[in-house]
Amino acid sequence: MAQTIRWGILATGLIAEAFAKDLLVDPRTRRVTSIKHSVVAAASSTSDTRAQEFLTKIGASSANAYGTYKELVEDPNVDIIYVATPHSHHYQNAMLCLEAGKHVLCEKAFTVNAAQACKLVEKARERDVFLMEAVWTRYFPLSIYVREVITSGTIGEVTRVFADNSMAHDVEANWPDGKHRMVNPDLAGGALLDMGIYSLTWVFQTLYSTQSSPKPPRVVSSMRKYKTGVDELTTILLTFPRSTGDAHAVATCGFRTASDPDGQGTGGPAVRVQGTKGEIQVFPPAFRPTRTKLVLENGTVDENIFEYPGPGAGSGWFNGFSTYLHAEGEGHGMFYEADEAAYALVECRKEGRLQSLQESVVIMEVMDEVRRQNGLRFADNIETTDWPVYF
Repeated sequence: MAQTIRWGILATGLIAEAFAKDLLVDPRTRRVTSIKHSVVAAASSTSDTRAQEFLTKIGASSANAYGTYKELVEDPNVDIIYVATPHSHHYQNAMLCLEAGKHVLCEKAFTVNAAQACKLVEKARERDVFLMEAVWTRYFPLSIYVREVITSGTIGEVTRVFADNSMAHDVEANWPDGKHRMVNPDLAGGALLDMGIYSLTWVFQTLYSTQSSPKPPRVVSSMRKYKTGVDELTTILLTFPRSTGDAHAVATCGFRTASDPDGQGTGGPAVRVQGTKGEIQVFPPAFRPTRTKLVLENGTVDENIFEYPGPGAGSGWFNGFSTYLHAEGEGHGMFYEADEAAYALVECRKEGRLQSLQESVVIMEVMDEVRRQNGLRFADNIETTDWPVYF
């Protein structure tokens, strides 16, 4: 019999809606039979009415609706909490959950800085609870396939990776008052923490976690800032030390140019993982890719399409992020990370198998260094490791 994991949803924005709707898809649609998920509670910092509206929208109207996060973490029926607030609030909200002894899946970027990430890891170990950064892309079958291509030696020794996650926005028209989370420094906005995390995810899962004894990279970066002070364009050069010779990566992100200008993949791959015997390409969007292309020096070309399961056509069910809905019955893909968290709870593990907490900290250290090199620092109440701090 499948074991049910009872979820609480902390915050009720668009990403929480996409996650919760995916969560309630029958796991058997993706050939998972030993676990299943339920949403038993949700909390909005605005009101319990807003939380109830959220629960009704996702199809869990009988779950408990709370108007404070404190009420949510005190609910004894909640096994694990998904933290879906802006980056600026991750540390404070995740710490609230951990202090209450709750398991936590916290949205990416994990925190604002590495010091905060370390404090969360320390608290999770003190409370003996599960903690994982919700880097959903890491858990896709497509990502697992790419890592298997690398570790099998199919493309030889990987020496260089290019990864871009950029989306062209009319920034001034879309976010004219500067208060949107993407450009608001009070919400730790900017391209790096929101979009660059995906570029770094591809770099790390191809050049770091595939190594038996990985070492943190050296970092050189450049940044162009928006009028609110956050970054709108960031480019990072990473050098990964290897006994056989350094490996290089270029990770980029930006608001004004697109990885996929026509939305059809015509612009080429968003990720290129290059080895001594060939390369594997991943086509955009980097955060939710569906297509790969393996090109080898011996002339082999192998293309693969990865579909996202769900209730299927004719179900009347739709998911996606904001107004970007997928085809009828097609899941967004966030259930893969939820499954990993559920398996961890069943198996009494305290972190994910495919991205360790230590790796999450190293990635935060890279972003810290990028911000340091370019003079990007948020307000003290956002950067602090003090808890609790009320915004």
